Amino acid sequence: MWTWFYRLASPPSVYRVAGVFAPWLLLSAAVFIVYGIIDGLAFAPPDYQQGDAFRIIYVHAPAGWLSMFAYTLMAIAGAVGLIWRIKMGHAVAAAVAPVGASFTVLGLVTGSLWGRPMWGTYWAWDPRLTSELILLFLYVGVISLRAAFEDPNRGDRAAALLAIVGVVNVPIIHYSVQWWNSLHQGATVAKFAKPSMPGSMLWPLLAMFMGYMLFFFGVLCMRVCAEILNRERQASWVREVVRA
Repeated sequence: MWTWFYRLASPPSVYRVAGVFAPWLLLSAAVFIVYGIIDGLAFAPPDYQQGDAFRIIYVHAPAGWLSMFAYTLMAIAGAVGLIWRIKMGHAVAAAVAPVGASFTVLGLVTGSLWGRPMWGTYWAWDPRLTSELILLFLYVGVISLRAAFEDPNRGDRAAALLAIVGVVNVPIIHYSVQWWNSLHQGATVAKFAKPSMPGSMLWPLLAMFMGYMLFFFGVLCMRVCAEILNRERQASWVREVVRA
């Protein structure tokens, strides 16, 4: 069983699979995002309290969710690299970090733009905003720590340890609106009760969630391929790929 697992996680296998899936994931993402943007901006009714300003949720909410999902995936990949010494785990973690950081920046920027008309300020030291900002610092720390070591193996291990320790911030972000008094609105979709949105608003939001997820995995496949080529550049199979 473990032999099969290690063979499946070998760089040549992952490179081939990621290269095949990347364009299909990106194409599917484009379909969902185009539908979500058109339906959300043109056909969804205005919110009874926020008016048309609520429409930024179609960019903000998926970005915030992907920022947490990406960090969790990065921590899991780093743990796989540390525990089972599977080098593809570190490669995936390195590929995830810049993408997750980009979603975090997008979530923070759109949240600030949303906060100005809703709260009267672009920034407040709200528990949700503060913990999301800490998440960005963790992403930057992981990226910087990996680059700080001349030995790539030591950099991978150090970055993986920081990612694993920092994953405790993910549930803090998610539950911050429940644990503390927060300006940020509570959960409207990701909860056990029925979503607090009518279908005309919910369906484009779910489409954007799906589009963001597919886009994330499509970009991740491309970055994993690039990471593999960089890490395995001395291997004979990489030279054959480059020549082809």
